[in-house]
Amino acid sequence: MRDSGGQGGHGGHGPLDRGLPRTRRRDVLQRHQLLQIRGRSVTWLVPLTVLVAITFADFHTTGEFRIVSWCVFVSAIASALCGVWTTALFAVLALAVYVASGAVWPTGYQEDPADFVLVLVGGALSVLASSVRVRGELRMLHMMDIAETTRRTVLRPLPPGWGGLDHAAVYLAADADARVGGDFYDIQPGPHGTRVLLGDVQGKGLGAVEAAAALLGTFREAAYHEADLATVAGRLETRMRRHRLHTVALGRDDGDRFATAVLMGFPVGDRGVAEVVGFGHEPPLVVGAAGVRPLPCGDGLPLGLADLAGAGGTPSALRVKIAAGETLLLVTDGVTEARDSAGVFYPLAEEVAAAVRRDARAAEPARLVALVRDGTLRHCGGRLADDTTIFAVRRTGPAAAQGASGAGSASGTVPDRGDRGPVRGRSQV
Repeated sequence: MRDSGGQGGHGGHGPLDRGLPRTRRRDVLQRHQLLQIRGRSVTWLVPLTVLVAITFADFHTTGEFRIVSWCVFVSAIASALCGVWTTALFAVLALAVYVASGAVWPTGYQEDPADFVLVLVGGALSVLASSVRVRGELRMLHMMDIAETTRRTVLRPLPPGWGGLDHAAVYLAADADARVGGDFYDIQPGPHGTRVLLGDVQGKGLGAVEAAAALLGTFREAAYHEADLATVAGRLETRMRRHRLHTVALGRDDGDRFATAVLMGFPVGDRGVAEVVGFGHEPPLVVGAAGVRPLPCGDGLPLGLADLAGAGGTPSALRVKIAAGETLLLVTDGVTEARDSAGVFYPLAEEVAAAVRRDARAAEPARLVALVRDGTLRHCGGRLADDTTIFAVRRTGPAAAQGASGAGSASGTVPDRGDRGPVRGRSQV
């Protein structure tokens, strides 16, 4: 994004930017400047350099060449890089240089009325263009703020060690500008243990985001209050159906929407066991010093489709053994369906197993998520066909310690890939 010029061009842009205070608009635009020195805008140097170059060239050429009329380009360049008032300043400077050239330069050239009008009108149009451009940038920044707020509403930050779990997550949006899609995940500690949910809503767009938000809201309440994980699973199934009925009643074509998911529970007092319910999702991988193995999670139908299996359609919870130090890796189909140029799927289990054999520390959640993220992007050449979530959890301490305090849940933060951190991809670890 281009600079606003740091001048007064941030005010009076109409209703589009009234929601942003003047200082907020200036700070936001300041962060998106092309040229900066010690955090301050220097984009004005570009039109200034052009103006100086035109002046120098005009002084060393004959008047017949009329190079000074090129001053019209100065304000045009400023309109593409600077704020409104900075552009207006360069429009005035360009006109002044043009007028002065006829009286000062020893070339004998006198300004032509047609060229004078060209520089004058060009400057006025450049100021108008700069105003339109700045308004468009403010509109885009406002939409980015909305997208960021939506992202944090659906996927809120997870505190370190939340629910007695060491965790790490990466979210890679297939749409670089969307920042959030139908993938969702969360950790909810409670008096009955810590529950983990990861899922993928069928479809894209705001409809998928709404469904993900509805499921997460139900999960955060049911996972805290319900003692039986199967009851939590049933609540999720009911919530998906209710959400579909509501959207259909609004006249939207969401009657066949569903979601695949994996629901896990870490019971209080039984550190060697985990409970898992699968809703048609890719089974989690158990990663540890002993190698990599898929975690059995049953063959339940996706959320919203349990009625296809009859009255007992909601799957039951399976109890599986998890050794100390083993990490559970949960991914969405953006990983498992990533293909290279030859159409070969990403070999997730094989690559993770090879990394663990080389270095047992690769099973740590943060390292594991970074490994899978980099491997997925490398395999598909950075061209993601679907939203991609990589989530890893490992039990570290008493799960009930935080849950019993009654604290609410929060889900993982997924900032944009442009914000590089220890492990980021449109994501954060």
